[in-house]
Amino acid sequence: MFVPPPQPRPPQHVYVPGGMTPILLDTSNTVGHPSGPEFQLAVGEGIYCLQDDVHLATPPPHPSEHTNANPNPLATALTPPTTGVKLSLSCSNTRKPPHFYNIANSGSTRSNLANSVIRESEKESRSSHETSSDGLATHLTSASGVKTPIFGEDNALLTPTPGKDGAKRKKPKTSIVKSNSSFISRVMPHEAMTKRVQEHTIEGFFVFANINRAFQWLDLSPRNEMKAQHVIKILFTKAHMLCHDINPFTKGPNHLDVIMGASTADIMWFEAFSQKYARINKNALINPSPIHQIKWLPGSENLFLAAHMDGTLIVYDKERDDAAFVPEEKPPHINHSRGSDKDHRPLLVNKSVNSRNQKSNPVASWKLSNHRINDFAFSPDSRHLAVVTEDGYLHIIDYLVEQLTDIYQSYYGAFLCVCWSPDGKYILTGGQDDLVSIWSLTERRLVARCPGHHSWISSVAFDPWRCDDRNYRFGSVGEDRRLLLWDFNAAMLHRPKAAIRQRGSISSHAPLLRNRTESQATTRFRSNSNLTTADSVDGEGMVEHTVESRTRTAELPPVMSKVIDDDPLSWLGFEEEYIITACATGHIRLWSRPQEATNPSQVDLHS
Repeated sequence: MFVPPPQPRPPQHVYVPGGMTPILLDTSNTVGHPSGPEFQLAVGEGIYCLQDDVHLATPPPHPSEHTNANPNPLATALTPPTTGVKLSLSCSNTRKPPHFYNIANSGSTRSNLANSVIRESEKESRSSHETSSDGLATHLTSASGVKTPIFGEDNALLTPTPGKDGAKRKKPKTSIVKSNSSFISRVMPHEAMTKRVQEHTIEGFFVFANINRAFQWLDLSPRNEMKAQHVIKILFTKAHMLCHDINPFTKGPNHLDVIMGASTADIMWFEAFSQKYARINKNALINPSPIHQIKWLPGSENLFLAAHMDGTLIVYDKERDDAAFVPEEKPPHINHSRGSDKDHRPLLVNKSVNSRNQKSNPVASWKLSNHRINDFAFSPDSRHLAVVTEDGYLHIIDYLVEQLTDIYQSYYGAFLCVCWSPDGKYILTGGQDDLVSIWSLTERRLVARCPGHHSWISSVAFDPWRCDDRNYRFGSVGEDRRLLLWDFNAAMLHRPKAAIRQRGSISSHAPLLRNRTESQATTRFRSNSNLTTADSVDGEGMVEHTVESRTRTAELPPVMSKVIDDDPLSWLGFEEEYIITACATGHIRLWSRPQEATNPSQVDLHS
């Protein structure tokens, strides 16, 4: 009997739900330079062109993971948490985005204006990082020279003690290359790592990226010919790094503090240049829930905030030891639960930053919700924290005093991402309602909804290089594989909704309508004239805002909408020379800005 030969073995791949392209497992990154109209973004100021497409290699599962791919897209079995590819960027020089972008007089995307400061009022301070001559940040000061409050500065127990080397930046003690920890599977530094770091140009920038159980340090400088080759690559055994952040306060020419949050609840403090690391919340000693977002506290050398998926926000100190955590019996401040909603309650302080027990981590612990925290962002003045959760709430926290001030609700579904405008006046959110929402912090209300996406929105960001004191540019990406760019003007937000028209650039000003009823409710947070009669105020000044009907809220159309990838997008960032996007399967794309300003044209560029 004839027996047919076996079929050739196909490339190893992992099934990805949602109709995405199967992920090919490889060990080497690749870089491409696609060209053509489909790789261009036409906006009023000119054409953005795709310059580099870096594809990160997806590592195969570790033998100990025992992952069995389920071909059923409707399967309800629990899968390891994932957030897609996220990036943390570090520029080599100290240049910062201008707070006022002069659109009329600019000849290119580079601004020649000196750094200036936007304030909500003349009496309100704005913080900025000052850098000493050795490239290390010194302290946080306002524009008027008055020191901005820093989280925990009133607690003497949190004051860092100078070591034997004085004020020299401290580094972890364990070498990641020589580590024999079972937490780390393999470390692969580039053979010419030292030379590459030394030859790194001042115009370039480093990128830290996660993809599955791999974490990579890349050099994506414009003139670098080895963009696809990692500086160092770390493979973890079972942990997937879900989030990471670079400390801008301690960043220097020879020092980069990177903090990472894992699906196993572990936190890693990694100093890139020395290749040393330390583990925090090791073996989930303090909190066993995965970490969905993590960021350094503004102006702090040691403290960072981690958002666990059980709805807890925890402040850790990178240099303190861990200890089993038990909530304090009598927390200094507890916001009372509203109504009978047990799944969503205001801020419960399990441990205050002012606690006298600061011998070990955590420094502070706040229970915000019983649902997952998807994202958070610090305000530019380093006074407030915007947090979005899986149950569809936007929380505004005055984290310096550990108090919740406002709660806003989504149109429907979860909020997935959040960010602040460069001047701190507006907050953007995106989520499962396929809408980008613009919230005014000063007016305490929703000012516009922005339709245009065809699926969930995964990342929103302002473009500080195209914002000034009146005009704003922001972008959004989502699971529909689209990049959308939006322009709005502060004066537009109070005009009739019927006057809104499709437009192609910031030069056409579309007005918005906001019908609201004035309330005489008294609150502790800025003006109270914008509260509606349906908004509820508790005894401590926390305001819960009701959902605004879409018929009463203005809609803002995008100036550009285009499918830019084959897979769902997971990250968006703006740099002086590039728009940077990342997708769930590891494509990092750098879109170069127009080199010369052009006359704005009113075009509809939806694809």
